[in-house]
Amino acid sequence: MILGMTPLVFAHTALSLIGIVAGLVALLGLLSANRLPGWTALFLAATILTSASGFVLPADHIKPSHVVGVVSLVVLAIALYALYVQRLRGAWRWIYAGAAVAALWLNVFVLIAQAFLKIDVLKAFAPTGSEPPFAITEGVGLVVFVILGLVAVIRFHPAADY
Repeated sequence: MILGMTPLVFAHTALSLIGIVAGLVALLGLLSANRLPGWTALFLAATILTSASGFVLPADHIKPSHVVGVVSLVVLAIALYALYVQRLRGAWRWIYAGAAVAALWLNVFVLIAQAFLKIDVLKAFAPTGSEPPFAITEGVGLVVFVILGLVAVIRFHPAADY
């Protein structure tokens, strides 16, 4: 066990954190009209692997995390199609920007939920995950990502480099 986690949980967590960090860098690229292809590919790959690996973690029933995983994979499929098949032509530019930001937000949404579950000082504020501190934190995260998503959709006009 690594840090009290099975190797599978450790890999899933590591992929998630890599996806979030790479996603934040890719988001900076969106906000500055720069595709940052390497960071973007790392973000998309790590986030796909995170969402997919969540389905093989031990569970005796469908959890909210499984639903988030399905939604994330659908959003990521749209982002991949817009970026690599449609090559950001026309409306696919803003569809990609919106889908990429939504996929990143879903990862951060789960990060916040896991932080409240696993970090004792946060768990003390929201032991069941339904208390106001948890809801407020998730709400603030949503508002921040909606604003960032709108700005990304407006600003992301990368130079043609295909």
